[in-house]
Amino acid sequence: MKKKNLFLAKKAEDSTLNQYWFSEQTIEFLVDHIESIYQNGQKLAFLSTPSIYCSLKNQEVKQNSSLFEFDLKLNKEKGFVFYDFNKPIEGLEQFKNTFDIILIDPPFITEEVWSKYAQTINYIKKEDAKILCCSIKENAKMLYDLIKVVPQQYKPSIPHLIYQYDFYCNYEHEILKKVNEEIGF
Repeated sequence: MKKKNLFLAKKAEDSTLNQYWFSEQTIEFLVDHIESIYQNGQKLAFLSTPSIYCSLKNQEVKQNSSLFEFDLKLNKEKGFVFYDFNKPIEGLEQFKNTFDIILIDPPFITEEVWSKYAQTINYIKKEDAKILCCSIKENAKMLYDLIKVVPQQYKPSIPHLIYQYDFYCNYEHEILKKVNEEIGF
């Protein structure tokens, strides 16, 4: 029998923070993907993606990762960095041009919010950083303009959201060209 994801078992979604978790299969997919593209010593940033950060299996990856998060209930996590998207670079000086891989799932999908996340991303990323994020398909042009990411075939399952998200990234990977069988498209 497969073990249940510990993060999902321990941390309920909080609608007051607009927290809606990926499904267990999507979490496993993202963890496996992030750990597969990681190369020795790279630094990873998880912006508003605690379900993925807390589910990492590879200890070297976790030691080289930071969780940028507003929810103080997660501040016991070793890589926790308090992050308020309304102050996109405040307190982040030590992370300027640091990260090789960045995963982002903002609590809101508006251009105003994405513009603030883009400021953070552009501040903390290395020049050739891999960026993976999710949002609605209607945001494709905006996301390309802000952070140069394009839609992928593989789509996440987020069971308690009423609309479907797409994944976007700025790199090629075969696994992202597949259909998520959990949702059927």
